Amino acid sequence: MIRPRLGWSLPRVFAHRCGGALAPENTLSGLRIAAMLGVRAVEFDVMLSADGSPWLIHDETLERTTDGCGRVCETRDDRLGVLDAGAYQHPSFAGETLPSLESAARLCRKLGLLVNVEIKPAAGLAATTGEQVARQVRELWAGTDLPLVSSFSEVALAAAREAAPDLPLGSLFERPPADWLARANQVAALSLHCDAYALDDSVLSAAWASDMPVLCYTVNDPLTAAALFRRGVTAVFSDRIDRVGRVGLD
Repeated sequence: MIRPRLGWSLPRVFAHRCGGALAPENTLSGLRIAAMLGVRAVEFDVMLSADGSPWLIHDETLERTTDGCGRVCETRDDRLGVLDAGAYQHPSFAGETLPSLESAARLCRKLGLLVNVEIKPAAGLAATTGEQVARQVRELWAGTDLPLVSSFSEVALAAAREAAPDLPLGSLFERPPADWLARANQVAALSLHCDAYALDDSVLSAAWASDMPVLCYTVNDPLTAAALFRRGVTAVFSDRIDRVGRVGLD
């Protein structure tokens, strides 16, 4: 299976969950802050609502990052759209709403941000989430270069590949297993994503031999980022884009 390629060059640094530690995670404020700091690429998480719509949120439940409660997949769009997703971070962000994938895509395109969409399926909804997110991404970025879409869920990636055969995909692992390359090839993944502290040189060598870029999370120290780049890592995801972002520009 031929791997779909990106229409853009991978940057050195992605803002983790939109703006990293400088903004409420997975919010439009985070996107604006990343752009303001000159970080040209962002990563965010997407999960489906009870209505089957994709929203930016990391957890399966609402309590940690919003003033709502309950499971995201059991909450309707009209309720998700009025939740406060900013006050938990700082009073200055009070009133920041939970963004839909549509609103995030619109702002990313306006700001010229490159995007890695991470599919975060709720339990039992991996295939449905992969399919729906892939279709939405295809529509929302129509006429421009497509984002990179990644997931820990191989079921979600397989569904995304079937729904959008030309979508660039990334296989995401905490620690790449011995058969990571075979599993990535099953969905024609373009890239390998993994924990920076679980990456060994044998994985890097296999990735190089397969012309597969390696992207590592979550890297918040500039010296660690620089060391990873020297080893051959292509990009890092960072919460401290104010510190690590400059490494990516050097």
